[in-house]
Amino acid sequence: MDKNNFLKKSRMVWILLTWVIVISMFLSGCGTAPQSKVYRVGVISGLGAFAPAVDGFKSKMAELGYVEGKNISYDVQSTNVDIAAYKSITKKFVDDKVDMIFSFPTEATMEAKAAAQGTNIPVLFTMSFTDVAGINIIDSIRAPGGNITGVRFPSSDIANKRLEILLQLVPNAKRIFVPYLKDYPNVPGQLDVIRPQAAEKGVELVEFGATSPVDLQAKLDSFVASDASVGIDAILMIAEPLAITPDFYNVLGKFSYSHKVPIGGAIMDAGGDYASIFGLLPQAKIAGEQAALLADKIFKGTSAGTIPVYTATSYFQININAAQQLGVTVPDGLLKQADQLIK
Repeated sequence: MDKNNFLKKSRMVWILLTWVIVISMFLSGCGTAPQSKVYRVGVISGLGAFAPAVDGFKSKMAELGYVEGKNISYDVQSTNVDIAAYKSITKKFVDDKVDMIFSFPTEATMEAKAAAQGTNIPVLFTMSFTDVAGINIIDSIRAPGGNITGVRFPSSDIANKRLEILLQLVPNAKRIFVPYLKDYPNVPGQLDVIRPQAAEKGVELVEFGATSPVDLQAKLDSFVASDASVGIDAILMIAEPLAITPDFYNVLGKFSYSHKVPIGGAIMDAGGDYASIFGLLPQAKIAGEQAALLADKIFKGTSAGTIPVYTATSYFQININAAQQLGVTVPDGLLKQADQLIK
């Protein structure tokens, strides 16, 4: 073999060896195992009644491959209708530079959006209003805009349907008491929705914003005349915290049963004594699962603001026993529409 051929072959061997080394280093990560990203999610669980949304979110995320303690972590902060707490929690999440803020209900999402403004932190919501006046969380369902998307609470539809159901249960009702937590942001839009429907049916809505259970009790007592007659025919629970907070509902439920005034809107049971007749509400756990599907898209690189908002599916429950105790006959049509009959 002449010298030139030897040199050429030697050069080829060195080139091949070099490529083998380079490829081996690339595949091995320069001698260390590749580290997959650990996503950090800050969670605002802002209403106890909707807390199952967190379990739904986590379980679906695990199904999608995001395993807690392995490639995802959750900082779950729980409070109950506390705006100051929402502000503090969202500030902490932003300071911590989490990869996502998952929030519910409406006012917690509003604070999360405000806190994340100007950052690259996506906000993912569930069980939040987007379709009533005064709530400006998204630009539209198809294109939420900014860096936010989620699973909306179909508030207008539910508000109308709850009143419609109550009027089917109590067809002779002329005055319906509508209590709510005073100054709660999602209330005015719902009232705007149901007022025309009530007026069309010749029904007066007696609206009242309560600040405490004592405040609510005083208002209810004012309906009872000296002859023991009651100045309201039914109680409608709209979608806001008061009606689904035990301390407040205990007051409503006791009054309802003491005076045989039908109550409905959300399924509640005060220690087995004072249950409401019906509930129409998305299931928080399922809404949390739906949100996880959106989180997966965001983590895979899709901008949150370009992902269409999901609409949570409503779940209709009728408590047959409560209806009987309150002297209400449930029409067959409603029984057939119910997703669940509680007996």
